[in-house]
Amino acid sequence: MSTASIQRVWALALLLLLWAGLLAGGVAAILVDTPGMSLNLWPEPAHPTPLLAPRGGIYSADGAPLALSMQNGERVYPLGRTAGQVVGYVKGKRGPDGRINTSGEADAGQAGVEKAMEGRLSRGENVYLTLDSKLQTFAEDALWKGVAASGAEWGTLIVMESKSGRLLAVANAPAFDPNSPRGDPGKDPRLTNYAFERLVEPGSTLKAITAAILLQQGAARMNDVVDAPMRRRIGKDFIGDVVQHPKKLSLEQVLAYSSNVGMSTFVERISPGTLYDYHRRLHLYDNDLLPGFRLWATQHMRKSEIGEFEEATLSFGQGISVTPLHLVAAFNTLANDGVFVRPTLLEPLQPARGERVFSPQVATQLRRVLARHNAHRASLRGYQLGGKTGTAQINTGKGYKESNVYAALYAGFVPADNPRATVLVVLYNPQTSSFGSIVAAPIFRDFAARALAYWGTPPDSVRMANGE
Repeated sequence: MSTASIQRVWALALLLLLWAGLLAGGVAAILVDTPGMSLNLWPEPAHPTPLLAPRGGIYSADGAPLALSMQNGERVYPLGRTAGQVVGYVKGKRGPDGRINTSGEADAGQAGVEKAMEGRLSRGENVYLTLDSKLQTFAEDALWKGVAASGAEWGTLIVMESKSGRLLAVANAPAFDPNSPRGDPGKDPRLTNYAFERLVEPGSTLKAITAAILLQQGAARMNDVVDAPMRRRIGKDFIGDVVQHPKKLSLEQVLAYSSNVGMSTFVERISPGTLYDYHRRLHLYDNDLLPGFRLWATQHMRKSEIGEFEEATLSFGQGISVTPLHLVAAFNTLANDGVFVRPTLLEPLQPARGERVFSPQVATQLRRVLARHNAHRASLRGYQLGGKTGTAQINTGKGYKESNVYAALYAGFVPADNPRATVLVVLYNPQTSSFGSIVAAPIFRDFAARALAYWGTPPDSVRMANGE
């Protein structure tokens, strides 16, 4: 091969090498500019979607989960209707499958504990309630049956541990499952926590408190007797009774017959405004009774407005409107040997700071009287239960004379001799009967029977045989 041929071969080889280099550079540039591609011609692995920081859970005192968040943001309520209104709900976004997803900024609590504890829950902290999931179930079962049977518009049943103030159960009717579709607040009756967010007049349940005030003031004894006609006049107004009774009644009989006339006569032994002072000590006017939770503001007269007639009506629970929570806390003072303790819903508890209102002797005496004269439908064979019924006419804005709306109530102790809990039942506008002794008392008995079995409390006959 000539020198010229060799030179041509080398030139061709150089051109081929140059062409190959340019081709490789172009392919590399294309690969670099293509998302997910690399020079080794293999796609980069897909980056996983970052997990959402889960919202904190809500648990009962016995560890039952009431609200949980999944890693994908889904908010679930494992026990469904159990304590639905107390737990509340989040705003969330409901997907095609009906599940609530709380991702993004839509997860803020809208009601109940979800709203009250928003700060802690949004930081991923768990919240523990004082509720006992089994007692909550017992309370709801008894209440829901009672509301259905009576045709009441709504109802609530509260169980407060006597010594500590822990709320062991807060049942509401109608029932609400936070997992279910819901209407607008104010229009969907299932969303309301009636124990905290509605007002009722205490009615005759407050007679037990008035009797304790009279005893504490030394203004009366249980065997003191007053004239008690079926109807009496105070100024231009009249006060009357429903249940037939003797023309003279002792203070104990006033409670037994639930006499408005008798109680209004006894209360004249204390000065106007004394009831108001004791009501304040029992925190019946305290709108911050349960810090962190929204309670409806109570309605009451100013002390300067209380005259002879106003004091008479206050003595039997008319002319004052409080939440059921206010009422059960005040009534619990009799269960707790005269010491008022605030109700609480959150664990861990701070040591209960009690405020003495009545002497232990006064509280014990009231419990014994209420046990002796307990409503038949609230009694449970083998156990000493006690309490006070109430029928409260509701002033709907047109005055009492024009109102046909009533609340039926029962407030009692489980058990009465050594109370473990105070229980309040409220039925608003029941249709079958307005008397607490007929429609509210059986609900109390229903709950008490299951609670005593759950606690393992033996009947009185067993305790006496064992010398207890």
